[in-house]
Amino acid sequence: MTRVSLARGAPQETLPPALLDPKGARVILGAQQDLAVPIAPGPANLFGPRGAVLAGGEGPLFVCDTGHHRLLIWSRSPAFDNTPADIVIGQPDFSSEGRNAKGEVRAFSLNVPTGIAWSEGVLAVADAWNHRILLWFGAPTRSNQPADLVLGQADFRGGEANRGRAACAADTLNWCYGVAIAEGRLYVADTGNRRLLVWDTIPCRNGQPADLVLGQHDFGTRDENCGCNVDRVGMRWPHAICAGNALFLADAGNNRIMGWNSLPRSNGAAADFVLGQENFTGNDHNRARYDPSAASLNMPYGIALHESCLIVADTANSRLLEFAQFAPGFPAQRLAGQFTFNKKGDNRWSAPGRDKLCWPYSVTACDTAVVIADSGNNRVLLWDMA
Repeated sequence: MTRVSLARGAPQETLPPALLDPKGARVILGAQQDLAVPIAPGPANLFGPRGAVLAGGEGPLFVCDTGHHRLLIWSRSPAFDNTPADIVIGQPDFSSEGRNAKGEVRAFSLNVPTGIAWSEGVLAVADAWNHRILLWFGAPTRSNQPADLVLGQADFRGGEANRGRAACAADTLNWCYGVAIAEGRLYVADTGNRRLLVWDTIPCRNGQPADLVLGQHDFGTRDENCGCNVDRVGMRWPHAICAGNALFLADAGNNRIMGWNSLPRSNGAAADFVLGQENFTGNDHNRARYDPSAASLNMPYGIALHESCLIVADTANSRLLEFAQFAPGFPAQRLAGQFTFNKKGDNRWSAPGRDKLCWPYSVTACDTAVVIADSGNNRVLLWDMA
């Protein structure tokens, strides 16, 4: 840790170890100088991106340009700021926007795309307001290449929550905001149904039902916090997932991260640990305090595993945290976006900069870099680890 004097005669303040390179992001995509000007769609512009993932050190890079209802693809990892995308999916061209391209739901249309995942040649996109997950088997190589498979709907023409039914089921989705692929399994944060769905293998047919549900005791219920007080089972606003030796879920509505020490094998299995709260019954943002701490969270929307540590996009505190140990109330060790753990504020209450964040919605890790959907700044950051 480094001690710095903030002003002459002021007491010294201990700065936590940096999570990311203190110089800031090495590449910024989508940024524009005047955030008050409406963002017209183009190959280099982004509007409220909520998901981004780098397939490898050399690329490709996939970005959910959420506000423009499209998926942008850079065939190679961008090396310079504001590099234009090579491929667009969801719109007829780079200058168009609108939900489902102002037309019908199709195999390449999008309506508020959010979560995105890539693993072993499979690309998954959470097409949240079409209440479906789109899968491509292999990276798309041309604009508006149709998806190969759809989940949550019977076919590519469906776009209603829970397929228009009054109740949910193992094969329906409602505002599915998050998606992850790990060790051959597919995970979906079915946010509107307050649950996490798991497919034990990558699905092979349209509308294939999930194999496991967490957050509810069965596939037919969708109650907030499983119909009771906040505890180890229920969720309020599940949003992002990552899995490795343990399974993690960002339960943004309860201002916490839920964790299972291994993949559960039964529906409604209780979580083993929680981050961001002192225990499983807490759910206030920043633990009911105005200022954050190293152990509190405020609407965490994104999570990523890097080696044995968990990186959390603590969205409403406009910062990233890294946790090296997982136990109730255990604090984060490293920080990005703010100078100290007790500070918050969009862009540190100033203008955007290379080392600042404004409502980061997602974070993914690739080798020694993280990719951040810095949604409030309408940009995506490629930022190296410290």
